[in-house]
Amino acid sequence: MYQSKIIAALFLLSVSAVASAAEDESEWNRVLKDQYFAGKTIAESNDIIEIDAPYRAEDPALVPLKITSKIPQTAERYVKKILVLVDKNPFPFVGEFELTPDSGKADLAMRVRVNTYSYIRAIAEMNDGKLVMTKKFVKASGGCSAPVGADLDAAMARLGKMKFRLDEGVKTAEPSMVQLLISHPNLTGMQMDQVTRFIKKSHFIENVRVTFNDKPIMTAKTDIAISADPNFRFYFVPEANGVLKAEVTDISCESPTARDVCSKVSTYSETYTVKP
Repeated sequence: MYQSKIIAALFLLSVSAVASAAEDESEWNRVLKDQYFAGKTIAESNDIIEIDAPYRAEDPALVPLKITSKIPQTAERYVKKILVLVDKNPFPFVGEFELTPDSGKADLAMRVRVNTYSYIRAIAEMNDGKLVMTKKFVKASGGCSAPVGADLDAAMARLGKMKFRLDEGVKTAEPSMVQLLISHPNLTGMQMDQVTRFIKKSHFIENVRVTFNDKPIMTAKTDIAISADPNFRFYFVPEANGVLKAEVTDISCESPTARDVCSKVSTYSETYTVKP
């Protein structure tokens, strides 16, 4: 009887420990909130945006992440920025995405790296300055250090190539989804080359700027948590025929977790003619 009580107590403790780990927000509370939003009030709600991500990721280096907006983008009220963080990644900053009323919808989708069990959170900044946060806990491990594949030479050969994909039946004055695919290994600086067995230096997409007829649609500053071969989905409103243009720059840094010693590498661009 006594032994069974001990076993039951240990089981309850283990369950409690797992629950506590799942609910751990210490990194956000101790570091990240003040680092990015010192002195500011953040409401926690799914009324403006909401995160969709798998609770248990199949591939920690390719975790699908979708941010869905609950309000239309209008001149009077719109989501101006969305900051995405993975609390316990070695470098928690995933990206900051600037949007405009011309986006039509503040929806975003991408694939991210998650290095350990962690909350992924998205903080929306409205055009009036109010901040609203949504979050999702994801179980994944090793996403930032997943080995570089054996085809790195091939990946480097197609470096910077881009492609736009749009939904069929694009209509004027209506939000249309656009997908931007970028060929880039997005090296984290923590990955081993499977051929040479050396750790590869970081080399990743830092800035993405998408315009339609020279008007900004989506502008992003991103980092190593974005997966290899970045794939961004977002919206825009075509008012007439025009040209989508993507301009992308990448960067290389001496440290995977610091950004004080970095150098720009290249700039790439791609255009696509839209005829609603």
